[in-house]
Amino acid sequence: MTTSTKTSTTDAPLTAPVPMTPMQEFWHYFSSNKGAVAGLVVIAIICFMAVFANFVAPHSPSDQYRDALLLPPAWLEGGNWSFVLGTDDVGRDILSRLIYGSRLSIAVGIVAVTASLVMGILLGLIAGYFKGVIDTAIMRIVDIMLAMPSLLLAIAIVAILGPSIVNAALAISIVSLPHYVRLTRAATMAEMSRDYVTSSRVIGASPLRLMFICILPNCLAPLIVQATLGFSSAILDMAALGFLGLGAQPPTPEWGSMLADALQFVQRAWWVVTFPGLMILITVLAFNLMGDGLRDALDPKLKQ
Repeated sequence: MTTSTKTSTTDAPLTAPVPMTPMQEFWHYFSSNKGAVAGLVVIAIICFMAVFANFVAPHSPSDQYRDALLLPPAWLEGGNWSFVLGTDDVGRDILSRLIYGSRLSIAVGIVAVTASLVMGILLGLIAGYFKGVIDTAIMRIVDIMLAMPSLLLAIAIVAILGPSIVNAALAISIVSLPHYVRLTRAATMAEMSRDYVTSSRVIGASPLRLMFICILPNCLAPLIVQATLGFSSAILDMAALGFLGLGAQPPTPEWGSMLADALQFVQRAWWVVTFPGLMILITVLAFNLMGDGLRDALDPKLKQ
């Protein structure tokens, strides 16, 4: 009689996956969009150049080298590696002016987007929370502003205030305001019907606490995406105003004004126009790609 021994094997206990923190979850969805990551890298490089322009730029943006007028890029015949991207019609280094121009474009974008975002959130919260006559008055003003082309409205504002960088940034913030007002109002009205808002109101929360503590944090996701996309619009509008002579004034290095100064040399010195245009294209595309990634990471409906 043989006895068979059975070896009992105990299965390893299944471990539950460790939940991700909000920041880890955000980066998981954001990094899955390769275009958004590429846009973030490009924006980081541009911001680095803007902050450290004094150290990165090989020359001063206003220095004129009279013996190097309209010098082609260094890799072309007649180029000089001291001026990698060539020089303009008065002998200024194009690469240095592009680097210093990034500082101006980023600064104007930050000022314009911040001002329009703050005012848009304030007006949108008021319109969405109080409704009635206040809502109607605010939204009719917004509709009037949206009925006019944004660039023409910005040109009119700068023409009244006078051409300068500050007035151009103010005009850009004003023409961008309606988008933030409508977005905040729509998000506020959607949150007003939530149970947590009703509970907060029942226990006696003040209107200011309801608007800024309860409602606003839950409306920030689409506003962050809109603000990121607003950077690209601000850079484009600033370049357009500079091209028309209503933004930065010479000899301030600005991408739009660089394009305007180089129009007469398009056929004989293509690099004077090409490189500022490429900087505008790359910067705007990078902000749009990053905004698309932020939408994927912050919108719950798009998360699988």
